[in-house]
Amino acid sequence: MSQQGEKPAAHEDDWWRKLYDETAPDTGPSSAPDSLDDRFDSVSDTVSEAVEPEPEPEPEPESEREPEPLPLPEVRPDPRTAWDPYREQAPPSEEPERKLEPEREPEPVPVATQAAVPGPRNTVFPAPWEAPAGPPGPRTFAVPKPPEPEPPPAPLTPPATAPDPVALHELPPDWAASDAPADGGGGARPLVDHLGDRPPTYDAEPAALPAATSENLDALVPDTVLDGARYGTYTLRAASVRGDSARFRGEPRRDALLTARFGAAESALVLVAVAGGVRGGEGAHLAAADACRWIGGAVARSHARLSEDIRAGRRADLKSGLHRLTDRTYGKLRARAAELGVEPGEYTTSLRCLLLSADPDCRTRVFFGVGSGGLFRLREGLWQDLEPVIPEEAASGVSEAGPDGDRLTMDLQITTPPSPYSDGPAPPPAELFRFRASVARPGDTLLLCSNGFAEPMRDEPELPDELAERWGPPGPPGLPAFLADTQLRIKGYADDRTCAAVWEA
Repeated sequence: MSQQGEKPAAHEDDWWRKLYDETAPDTGPSSAPDSLDDRFDSVSDTVSEAVEPEPEPEPEPESEREPEPLPLPEVRPDPRTAWDPYREQAPPSEEPERKLEPEREPEPVPVATQAAVPGPRNTVFPAPWEAPAGPPGPRTFAVPKPPEPEPPPAPLTPPATAPDPVALHELPPDWAASDAPADGGGGARPLVDHLGDRPPTYDAEPAALPAATSENLDALVPDTVLDGARYGTYTLRAASVRGDSARFRGEPRRDALLTARFGAAESALVLVAVAGGVRGGEGAHLAAADACRWIGGAVARSHARLSEDIRAGRRADLKSGLHRLTDRTYGKLRARAAELGVEPGEYTTSLRCLLLSADPDCRTRVFFGVGSGGLFRLREGLWQDLEPVIPEEAASGVSEAGPDGDRLTMDLQITTPPSPYSDGPAPPPAELFRFRASVARPGDTLLLCSNGFAEPMRDEPELPDELAERWGPPGPPGLPAFLADTQLRIKGYADDRTCAAVWEA
């Protein structure tokens, strides 16, 4: 029974009785020497006998037999390397076979000694700091890149004494970027810095930007505007560039340009509006932008009727309707000047417009506007001034002559005193409305421009001659070339330039 009161089974105590049976005699101390020196001597004798066996007399020749060759030790892969055993099956051409050094034959050992003491091991394991035996494992560095193909041999160049005659007529490297037409039309254009004997005073590139504040950011205008389109039988190019004087002084561009299409398909109507602010006005560029925006809105609301009248050739209806739209635009300008607290003459602009139908069968081009500027046509290599002529009677007022030329009243040349009920000076006479409708011919070029471009066209013969050469056959220039043409500089003309040209197919 255990201390807990359990009664163990009989078979569970058998191992205990066998081990600690009191009747078994004690083994006692051993009679063999078992000290530390005895054990060291025993190990030393055993090792010396296995390494250096005592020489014995050679046996007789008849009883001597040749020892059997020992099998080569089996080479196992070293776990410390990533050696692949199947690598040995590679063709011998890829990696040369290693030559194994011949092993020395072991000295014959007596039979008694072989039975008593085992011989040395045949498999030798290298130390950790030694290179592993056997075939080398795979490389762990990156595979070298294949050699690049050799460049083709350079073509043989002719000797310097015999230059190629074609090379003497090659174009400069920057010809395509500076002087080549953008769309293949117009041919090569000569590089002209300026026209005339003397260069202009100012540089051709912008120098200063207009002053800006946090409140007038909406009133800023870009230095250059460029646009273009193609409808029916005509191609349109339009550009507006700040003048050299304004670029140098940091003034905004006073001219404004608007190109817009109203409607779709053959009934579509294209409007081109060019406005030029008065020189010296602080808000001249704002007045020009307002005029273009308001005339564009008026034409947009009546574009269906206007397009129908142009295609039908109703000149009288077009003139009266466009006259009303223009008067409303200038009425808004005067109202805007009153809101700003400036004189109407300071917040005004010249306005010139073109109406073009998108119908390929309609070649009627309508011009209308108020103020200074120019309308020209290039036909068969010659420029024609199409500016409508205003009679002197219409410019001065109502004519005093009758149908037969007789004067209805007598002019006594008496100056009329100002009215005492007038609050200020009399308003300046209103600009007269200009209108012209013409039919274009194939090959014509119609030019609408502001006063900054119209003045040199009328006063400097070199400018129209140069443009006639550039804008002639084979076709219209690209947008970059057209912009370069509008910037042909002439000394004495440094105002803003705005123009729109229409090429007839």
